[in-house]
Amino acid sequence: MDSRLFFEHLYLVLTSSALAILIGLPIGIMAYMNRTVRPLILKIVDLFQTIPALALLGMIMVLLGPGKMTVVVGVVLYSLLPIVRNTVLGFENVDPGVKEAGKGMGMTTFERLYQVELPLAFPTILTGIKIAVVNAIGIAVFAVYVGGGGLGSILNRGIRVQDFKMILTG
Repeated sequence: MDSRLFFEHLYLVLTSSALAILIGLPIGIMAYMNRTVRPLILKIVDLFQTIPALALLGMIMVLLGPGKMTVVVGVVLYSLLPIVRNTVLGFENVDPGVKEAGKGMGMTTFERLYQVELPLAFPTILTGIKIAVVNAIGIAVFAVYVGGGGLGSILNRGIRVQDFKMILTG
């Protein structure tokens, strides 16, 4: 197996995952803190998840052209749902008594959010991040169809020549 393909795939997954975390966490926090925009935010990230991965990459390719950037944007959009949803869920599941105790100690909303609620919500948020990374690994396989490279090229080649060993290697 060509190690270059492995590192391309790794690059796509790590870059997409990092960007999804940097974008998804603030969006999830905003959705948690602002109940009026929460339904809209959750519907938008749900919408991205309903579009088949290859179709989403194709639509993005029309805008950005073929290449790694198309794949990164597509995987980021796909990765937002588990990160945003689990961020909101994690903060919602923090015990109201703990929130009230922080308020009683004179903490501001943001102090409570980052010093009290975030550490307690972190396991649920981390679960969303793990789900997003696993999704990114699988979706990045489609990068080959939009000129992004990665391990999908081995799978694609193996399917075309009907080489089961090549498919398993990929």
